[in-house]
Amino acid sequence: MRDLLAAVVAVGAVGLTLSVAFLILGAPDLAVAQLVVEIICLVILVRTTLSRDRVDAWGMRSDAAAACAAAFAAAFLLTAAAAMRALPPFGAPLMRLGGVYLARGAAGGKAGLNVVGKIIGNYRAYDALGEATILFAAVMGVLALLRKVGVKDDGGAGRGR
Repeated sequence: MRDLLAAVVAVGAVGLTLSVAFLILGAPDLAVAQLVVEIICLVILVRTTLSRDRVDAWGMRSDAAAACAAAFAAAFLLTAAAAMRALPPFGAPLMRLGGVYLARGAAGGKAGLNVVGKIIGNYRAYDALGEATILFAAVMGVLALLRKVGVKDDGGAGRGR
């Protein structure tokens, strides 16, 4: 596309469609995570697209902001490459932790009456907290995007007569 803003909107449409596809396929947690990431990326991309050749709130020009974004992308890619190298070889068992959960889950822990409840309460509580945080961020993002922006009408109290 010749227009950079139209390209950003097209990327956003693809991400929203992917989120809806996740929802239809029965993966609401992936749909919400995709929506949150999509909103954050769109806000950053639209802000960067619209503020070219301007100085932002931190006093950075758009070329300095682009350099910071490139540094962040490089750090992300290096971290992803290191994580990929740490994966076990193809065909090796990935779920060694399941045996630990079953061995320790029945014996210890205060939460839950059965093994599943104890595993969720003792080992997966931070994961549940993270999912709740993602849901909250998604709702706040949608509310921020759908809010009405304008001057609040005070009923004429502040107007001259």
